[in-house]
Amino acid sequence: MRLYDLIQNNKKLTFIDPFTDRSYGVADFHHSLVIDDRQALVFIYADNLIGSIEVFLNFLGSRFTVSLLSPQLSPVYKQELEEVYQPYYIYDPSRTEIPGFDIHEASSRIRLFQHQLKPDYPIHPDIKLLLSTSGTTGSPKFVKLSEENLIHNAEAILEFLPIREDDITPLNVPVIFVYGLSIFTTNALKAGTIICTNRDVLQKEFWDDFVKYQFSSLGGVPYVYEMLQRIDFFKKEYPFLRYMTQTGGILNQTLAKVIEEYVAPRGQQFFVMYGQTEAAGRMAYLSPADLKTKNTSIGRPIRNGSFQIDPSTRELLYSGPNVFGGYATKSADLNTFQPGDVLYTGDIAEKDEEGYYYIIGRIKRIVKLLGTRFNLDEIELIIKNAFNGETFACIGVEDKHLLVIHLNQDLKDEEIKQFLKTKLNLHPSIIKIKQVSKIPLTPNGKVDYTSARSLYQQV
Repeated sequence: MRLYDLIQNNKKLTFIDPFTDRSYGVADFHHSLVIDDRQALVFIYADNLIGSIEVFLNFLGSRFTVSLLSPQLSPVYKQELEEVYQPYYIYDPSRTEIPGFDIHEASSRIRLFQHQLKPDYPIHPDIKLLLSTSGTTGSPKFVKLSEENLIHNAEAILEFLPIREDDITPLNVPVIFVYGLSIFTTNALKAGTIICTNRDVLQKEFWDDFVKYQFSSLGGVPYVYEMLQRIDFFKKEYPFLRYMTQTGGILNQTLAKVIEEYVAPRGQQFFVMYGQTEAAGRMAYLSPADLKTKNTSIGRPIRNGSFQIDPSTRELLYSGPNVFGGYATKSADLNTFQPGDVLYTGDIAEKDEEGYYYIIGRIKRIVKLLGTRFNLDEIELIIKNAFNGETFACIGVEDKHLLVIHLNQDLKDEEIKQFLKTKLNLHPSIIKIKQVSKIPLTPNGKVDYTSARSLYQQV
């Protein structure tokens, strides 16, 4: 059975457009668009709004292979991708015309662009979804995912997340990223209502919707929860909020303790999860019962998944039915789908005596300072834990300097330098400190280390 069919089986599922307060039943989006019945590629520049969701569902229920892309891509990047992959259809409300494409009125609400040449190159039937590995850089590299990948992952998540048929869930994480996609798929399979929104937790309108619709859950990466702590979210009461999820990095111990002390007496649950695009979403999760004692752990593998740690590199290796079928960098790569036995995550990991896994950092986030190798993610977490869960970002600059970025105006540079000297024996001369009002972020809420590195010139 297809993922689309499983979603359609959730007969009570409702989608709400918070901008108009209009609701749509899942049946309203069943074949609601007039599209050709063929195997081809569609580009959906998805913004989480109601139109994107209707288009996504229609093509999910078709023979098309779907590529979810960021609407924030520059026009140049969009054109380059479209030239490389020659999609049959494009959904992009931001444009009124695309050279080489005709306007196709798919419904009274939805306008698509249809390629004038109607490309007919072969696409492997197992490739249902293409997700970018880069988010908004416009790279043509995609992860190839099958229906089996998506269904296995969604069903594994549903075994531990307490999603109920009366849940009201916001799409506050972009569906173009695998975390946001998994929020959509799992709730579309089991929840009652999905709020189709591109508002985020830093916008007043999001909190207006939060109260108005009484969200059952929230999702976010560590930075989102750091911001929630800064706005005193964990000092207020939300009786309708039942659980929260987090992925995309490690929570600092101070924040994890704040969250655990908040959710425990209220009967709420907080799920730490670990995943990658190449695994169609999740690979592991930490049970809320373990949050107090294992708060820096990613937990244990999901159902039918398993981990190994490479003894020579300490890299975490994952195996499971949700492992992707290879990468694509050009249209010819869509002719093959080769499920991998092992996913090399690129993360350095440890396993404790009770079988819980811990991510120490990324292999690519290793620097050598004064001849000594350091893991930047580890340094970042150590500083956060030492300074009461404050937000920090650490960047290595040409293996010569450590750039430490933070938000606290009252924090003195010398305090940070002295701490790093005492804790890690890092000489103050190689440490550069920059206080900023806002840390650069990628669209999925993670620290944008590439952009942050440019701040080195301002120190």
